Amino acid sequence: MAKIHVLSEHLTNMIAAGEVVERPAGIVKECVENSIDAGATVIEVEVYQGGIERIVITDDGCGMDHEDAHLAFMRHATSKMHSEEELFNIQTMGFRGEALPSIASVAQVELQTSNGEEGTLLRYNYGSLDVDEKCNCPRGTKLDVSGLFIKTPARFKHLKSTSYEFSVIADLMNKMALSHPNIRFQLSHDGRVVFQTSGNGNIQEILYQMYGKEVAQNAISFEGSNEDFHIHGYAIQPKINRATKYFMFLTLNTRLIRSVAIQKAILDAYSDYMPPNRFPIVVLQMDSDTQLVDVNVHPNKWEVRLSKQGEMLDLIKKTIQEALNASLKTVAVSKPEKKSVIFEQPEIQYSYPVRQCPKEDKRIEQSFKNYNPVVIKEKMEQIQVYEEKTATDIKIQEEPVSYPIPKEEEVNDKGPEFFKHLQVLAQLHDSYILCSNEEGLVIVDQHAAQERYHYEQLNEKLLVQCTNKQPLMVPIQLDVSSNVLAQYMVINEKTAFFGIEFEPFGTDQLILREIPLWFHDVDQKQFLQDLLDYFVENQDVDMAKLRKHMIATMACHSSIRFNRPLSMQEMKQVILDLQKCKQPYHCPHGRPTVIVMSDNELRKEFERG
Repeated sequence: MAKIHVLSEHLTNMIAAGEVVERPAGIVKECVENSIDAGATVIEVEVYQGGIERIVITDDGCGMDHEDAHLAFMRHATSKMHSEEELFNIQTMGFRGEALPSIASVAQVELQTSNGEEGTLLRYNYGSLDVDEKCNCPRGTKLDVSGLFIKTPARFKHLKSTSYEFSVIADLMNKMALSHPNIRFQLSHDGRVVFQTSGNGNIQEILYQMYGKEVAQNAISFEGSNEDFHIHGYAIQPKINRATKYFMFLTLNTRLIRSVAIQKAILDAYSDYMPPNRFPIVVLQMDSDTQLVDVNVHPNKWEVRLSKQGEMLDLIKKTIQEALNASLKTVAVSKPEKKSVIFEQPEIQYSYPVRQCPKEDKRIEQSFKNYNPVVIKEKMEQIQVYEEKTATDIKIQEEPVSYPIPKEEEVNDKGPEFFKHLQVLAQLHDSYILCSNEEGLVIVDQHAAQERYHYEQLNEKLLVQCTNKQPLMVPIQLDVSSNVLAQYMVINEKTAFFGIEFEPFGTDQLILREIPLWFHDVDQKQFLQDLLDYFVENQDVDMAKLRKHMIATMACHSSIRFNRPLSMQEMKQVILDLQKCKQPYHCPHGRPTVIVMSDNELRKEFERG
């Protein structure tokens, strides 16, 4: 008797569900992507108990007729691909035809859909079709998923708390809104609307809702292109940063993706402006010919393969660097606003029975009794605060909700102009130079400032081809593996410009008989070993990265140290040196060279209004 047999359709659907539907957020992702492919302009997602109890996705897309609604629950049935050639030219979010059958195999699913001519109602109960009838419903699709993993306890026990599961869904919806700003999204949890966008295409507006006014105001728009790729998006000023890489949002042809290589290119662009172990907020949207992209890597479609990835990474790094250089601002010192003291009015105890009245909120904010309207007006446009709708009011709105971005007053704080107007006052703790300008108090880190100046001076010298070398009485010897030894000429092609050329020595060593003059203040053997290690890992030599670390170290050693008294003339010279820098606001290690405490902040601290 044969040991091999064909699995049932229901079991294969459950296996596929393990890849597509790991948690409630997977259902939301797959269904929202289907809504996007259907041409929806409004997508509403209702979540109950973190999506474990119930998820409802409603859209105003093209909908389906009765036949298509049935076919949608068959595995590998899709309207998005018709031939083998189209697999390598995918222009839709979905294409596998696995989402709906996989979801229906592990949950109770109700589908209401209409193409504007006929409506269909289907109910699936863990893989079996229970209801199939016509219905009246508006054009579009509504998918109601409940009882997720109830009949698969091994999968159910791996779900986490409702708050965690909802946080994953909320994060996904935020990313979806950033990648499709022209679609109006609405997310509610247990009947309460928690996130909605206007669908007017304004990414800054979405950033304002996600992270607040400061992030939206400090968003720098960028755009770049080459023969194969076009990129655009927003890079937040480096003075606003985070502790993880979690805040870099990447889309390729509007598809949400994850890519370590692209994240690294963004970090390289920020490396001159960001302290160690801090990460930027970036929204990066990439467009390319779909034939250069392979999205058929994993069923969850987060991973992609990209042809000509090197050119894409270079474009990202160059474009973001240029945007940051053109729009950098000084770091401002500000203190969080003090919250009003809240008093709780004690409940009065009566010695006789009284008629119970509906309870009211008895908290009274000091000086703000019966305060209803909220209007922010700090040199910016008024922001209207919208009252949340109750669960019974949740409908697709006729008019989009708008969230105006408050505009900052333009200040002249870019490049050398900022430092031309500084008046040196004194030195603090033999470490900081205190200055003033029309904005307020300016504090300069004397070591970081000099480090920046020396770094740019050294960098300019090393941009020119090195012709001055010094022969060594004793050559530098490096132990290497056979694959490095076999490719030493390839390495020399990339390093000869900087005055470094290796020679083979025996069967396991490379030697250096002469060094460039700039090599004197460097840990020579360690630098060369790092260079070769990088080549082994990447089959390339990134002299720019290795040189940056080396020059930063040289600049640090040659700069004014902390705890050193300076004369007035020396302090003025530090400011003059900063004026000559192309990027004077951060030292080579990413720390700020200057911070500003505005006159308004000083007045608040001294309680002068």
